Amino acid sequence: ADTDWIVSALLHDIGDIYAPHNHDEYAATILKPFVREQCAWVVEKHGDFQLLYYATHVGADPDKRERYKGQDCVIDALPGLIAGGRRVAYVVAGDGGDRARLESLARERGVADAVRFVGEVGESGLPALYRAADLFVLPSTGEGFGIVYLEAMASGTPALGLRAGGAPDALADGRLGTLATAEGLAAAIAAGLDGPEVDRSALSAEVVARFGREAFRRAVARLAVRLEEVA
Repeated sequence: ADTDWIVSALLHDIGDIYAPHNHDEYAATILKPFVREQCAWVVEKHGDFQLLYYATHVGADPDKRERYKGQDCVIDALPGLIAGGRRVAYVVAGDGGDRARLESLARERGVADAVRFVGEVGESGLPALYRAADLFVLPSTGEGFGIVYLEAMASGTPALGLRAGGAPDALADGRLGTLATAEGLAAAIAAGLDGPEVDRSALSAEVVARFGREAFRRAVARLAVRLEEVA
């Protein structure tokens, strides 16, 4: 995609706030113990485990307006992932009226103990959650752009989205993050968990170089020149 014409005014510089730091340290001391307390059966059966992470609200009302975010799709994928021997827990940060439906879905799929809704998390707490996760998954079909993908990757965490909405722009058409089809979501998650360890510092640096504040300034300058040319 030609990003010269995409201007996104971030309220913060992702390079300053969402730096990768040490994934193992954050995973060991912040997120995994918190999830382990809620997902005891995962530890009992499998010992250590991998974390899928999703950060946003889960619907303002118990209707279909926010269901395009795709949390239910991830929950649907969990039984197969766990049956395949993967040690997975799905952490959802945020809250909303659709939470009850999602909790019910997790029970119906037999994975309630592997899904943890942590409720609202302030912006200051998000970087640590991003850093602790093994994979950020947002199978949304209606993102306008998808700043959360950038936040995850700037934190050094690989991100996965669908080939829909604005996700391909944020994931650089698959060059920065993974793009999947709705039908291939479970397989894409499995590949992301089973694949080689990502160089988190390199991923963060590439995201900041492409979408950070300096990149934003250059994009605005190019846009100003083009506007002058057509004025």
